[in-house]
Amino acid sequence: MNITNFLKDKNLKVTKGREIILDIIFESSESLSAEEIFNECKRKGQNINLSTVYRTIDIFLENNIIDKFILENGISTYKLHKRNHNHKLECDLCHKEIELECPIKQIEEIILKETGFKVTNHSLKISGICKKCEKETQK
Repeated sequence: MNITNFLKDKNLKVTKGREIILDIIFESSESLSAEEIFNECKRKGQNINLSTVYRTIDIFLENNIIDKFILENGISTYKLHKRNHNHKLECDLCHKEIELECPIKQIEEIILKETGFKVTNHSLKISGICKKCEKETQK
């Protein structure tokens, strides 16, 4: 993905900070907190302020470039927006995240049919213990 063209296609001003932050988010298979993005910028030798990371995250959220997830510990994490959004399963022990295709679509249709209420947004969080941690706790 060409980050510069992607930002231009979204009618956003192209800045070095936005390019770097979006590249970090794009490269990650996991959702990242603002602090993790900031630390990755530093690791890559980029001098970007944490406040710039937060402002850029806000702009990316407003433009549906990234999605926000709030973990049980209250920390917000961010991941590149996907058309078909998924939900996450998070292990209580190792905090590994497993993506789950959205199971809510059918429920939204039932809600609309029975109440006329159109769901515009939802979130689903399921906590538990992953297979690996379950095996380790049984030892």
